Amino acid sequence: MICSRCGDQAVVSLPSRLCQRHFLEDFERRVEDTVRKNEMVKEGDRIAVAVSGGKDSVALLFCLQKILEGRDVELVAVTVDEGIAGYRDDTLKVAIKIAERLGIEQKIVSFREEFGLDLDEMVQGKDVAPCTFCGVFRKSALNRTAKRLGANKVATGHNLDDEAQSVMMNYLKGDIERLMRFRPSRVQPGLVPRIKPLACIPEKEIALYGMLNGIFAESRECPYARLSLRADVREMMNRLEDLFPGTKQSTMQGFERISELAKGKWAQIDLGACLECGEPCVKKLCKACELAKKAKGTRIKI
Repeated sequence: MICSRCGDQAVVSLPSRLCQRHFLEDFERRVEDTVRKNEMVKEGDRIAVAVSGGKDSVALLFCLQKILEGRDVELVAVTVDEGIAGYRDDTLKVAIKIAERLGIEQKIVSFREEFGLDLDEMVQGKDVAPCTFCGVFRKSALNRTAKRLGANKVATGHNLDDEAQSVMMNYLKGDIERLMRFRPSRVQPGLVPRIKPLACIPEKEIALYGMLNGIFAESRECPYARLSLRADVREMMNRLEDLFPGTKQSTMQGFERISELAKGKWAQIDLGACLECGEPCVKKLCKACELAKKAKGTRIKI
């Protein structure tokens, strides 16, 4: 297979056949286009990059440093240790290694430090899915840590697959209000704005980008992942993508059209402050404080 641009040996077909050099250039150009089109980064930004140690977050940190070189933008890696026995230790090592390699400041924060318990302890004997606890507390930890570090944005490694899965999950649940939260939102007091520079990049291409740059570290799947609806939706979307290439992209394009039509009906909600911890929320208590009441021994660090 020959690169369609230079005639060298190709490493991928997207469908254009690209060699290593042209694939890497194309990947970074698409990320830059996403950042520019959505005005994700401005001069003077201090961006907290969520780095779990998985392939997406590692590639995100590496790529952002490269495409933002020479700009007045500061990156700081934030790694959340949920406390998942036999799983998180390995990815923590990867997260520490990539931050050290790139010379980027890093802050590691744990569920135990922030909430009093590890995730494994939180979910014992509970009727709430582990991924619910994890997602809510991880978002809370990221937001709180970003504020402590003086960051004005949080960058996450969500990719095209993740975004399409989330849209489909909310379609299946009939949760239109939650679906509308995917739209770009205005700045709310106490909530550090989030950006997703890899949102248009397929998961497989991110893995290849990591491999070609020598930063890919294969990690085992989280032991709780199979218990979630997302796992089933992921399998379904991957199967459809194999049968009908472009399914994930068209899912997102369809959502964007629906989002435009629904703008007037689903106005963005003004957030208040949680009565318990002061974090931004819609109700009297934020979701983290609501869940903390279900997990005996959990408390929110003020």
